[in-house]
Amino acid sequence: MSELPDFHSAIVYLINADSARATLPFQRANRAEQHATAFWFNELIEETDEGSVIRQYLVTAGEPTRVETAEITLRPELCSPAMSAEKVTVMGFAEGWIHLGDLGVAVMPDTALYAYAARKGWSWTTDEITDGVAATEEDIARLGGTPVPAYLLGHPVDAENGAREQALVVGEIVRTDEDGVRWVGTLPQGCVGAPVFIGAGLGENSFKLVCVGVALPGEGHHPIATFDRIRTALLALAPDQRGDAPATAVEPQSGAPKRRWWQRRG
Repeated sequence: MSELPDFHSAIVYLINADSARATLPFQRANRAEQHATAFWFNELIEETDEGSVIRQYLVTAGEPTRVETAEITLRPELCSPAMSAEKVTVMGFAEGWIHLGDLGVAVMPDTALYAYAARKGWSWTTDEITDGVAATEEDIARLGGTPVPAYLLGHPVDAENGAREQALVVGEIVRTDEDGVRWVGTLPQGCVGAPVFIGAGLGENSFKLVCVGVALPGEGHHPIATFDRIRTALLALAPDQRGDAPATAVEPQSGAPKRRWWQRRG
C-alpha cells in the first residue's frame, strides 16, 4: 500500500463528523449470510432561494437485497428518542428496492422508512451522503492507474459474536479502462454496499472529501459503482418508482416531527 497522504487524519475526521450516522447494517434474517451495509444519500433536485430541494434514498449493493426477509440493526444514535440497539425484521424486503439497471446498485426511497418510524413513535436522526460530496464525472476521470488511499465506512461482521459495529476500513482504489474503479484487495464480510471515500487533492495542503461510490460484491478486487453513473440512473427513474409525492401529501399521524419526501433545507 502506498504511503497515506499528510491529510489522512483530516479525511478520517471529516468522514466521522459528517457521515457516521449515514450507515445501516443488514443481513438475511435468521441466517448468517447476505451481510451488507446500506447508507443514506440525498439527491439534489434543485437550489432555490429558500434552500436545497432533495430526494432521499437508502443505497446499497443490489445482490444482498434479494432476500424475502431481512434483519436491520438500528443503532441508538439513529433514532430520537434514543433507543437501545434493536434488530428489526423486515418482511418483503426485496420488493422495497429499485435496482439501477446493470450497475449492481439498489436504492430504497425513504417514504417507507419514515412511515415505519412514525408508526413506532420516533424519528430518524441520520447523516446523509450529500450530492456535493458524491463524485462527479470529473472526479472519477481524475482517478488513474496508480492506486490512491481510500476509506470505506461499513459494518464488518465480528467473527466471534456476529456484531455489526461500524468501522472505517482504510485501503486503496484504482481505476483502469478495462475494469473501472476497484477496491484493491478484499473487503471484510459485511462491507459490500458501503460508501467509499477519497480525499481529492486541491494543491498544497488542501483537499475535498469525495464519496466515490458503492462497494460491490466481487472476487479479488471489489468493483465500485461510481456516483456519476448512479446519478444518471436515478434521473432515468420514473416518478412512480422514485416515490414522488406532492407537497400536500397526507403525512402519517405521529408525535414524531413531520418530514416530506420533497424536503427543503436552508
